[in-house]
Amino acid sequence: MSLVIAAPAPITIPVAGGGSFPVRRIYCVGRNYEEHAKEMGFTGREPPFFFMKPADAIVNVAEGTIGEIPYPAGTSNLHYEIELVAAIGIGGANIKAADAMKHVWGYAVGLDMTRRDLQGVAKKEGRPWEIGKAFDQSAPIGPIVPAAAAGNPGNAAITLSVNGQMKQSSSTSKLIWSIAESIEHLTTYWRLEPGDLIFTGTPEGVGAVVSGDLMEGAVAGVGSLKVKVR
Repeated sequence: MSLVIAAPAPITIPVAGGGSFPVRRIYCVGRNYEEHAKEMGFTGREPPFFFMKPADAIVNVAEGTIGEIPYPAGTSNLHYEIELVAAIGIGGANIKAADAMKHVWGYAVGLDMTRRDLQGVAKKEGRPWEIGKAFDQSAPIGPIVPAAAAGNPGNAAITLSVNGQMKQSSSTSKLIWSIAESIEHLTTYWRLEPGDLIFTGTPEGVGAVVSGDLMEGAVAGVGSLKVKVR
């Protein structure tokens, strides 16, 4: 059957060492570090919850280069959130945590950019978060590193600085829900498929950036990410 309009270009992310990873969906784990949960006004090990971003929110940033994103419309409080991203290579539903890591193809460093003021209004009024989380170019990401070459992503330093000043510094070992546990919970509600990404959560220290600011994030063993707001 012929298409009545041109099909959109596929969304892909370069893979370290060659090739491209096709993106299907982007899932994000909310409040998955205890200290970040506290700075957002919550405490404790609450059940995991998820939100989504569209695949075309991806902004590819090659290792060693500086990517750019525009300051988005409708906000005066744009926040950074540095995250470890898991890339799914094998799909499945009702995946148990003990088996979950077999489904992970690789890892990347990502930014979950957030229109915090709009997200705050949505929370207060019981509305969906898309306006605060799922806007254009809200998911800058570095190359995907195959799992075998990614060190120990379950216990890796995760950091972000703005204009050379450290803002976020933690370890992925402090995830409330590990990557495997997040996959177990996620797949009780959605079937994962090859090409899905999971943004696993951000540590404490989130804050605002303005036009001209340079964000530099890293996850040890996975890579680094430099993004400037224009």
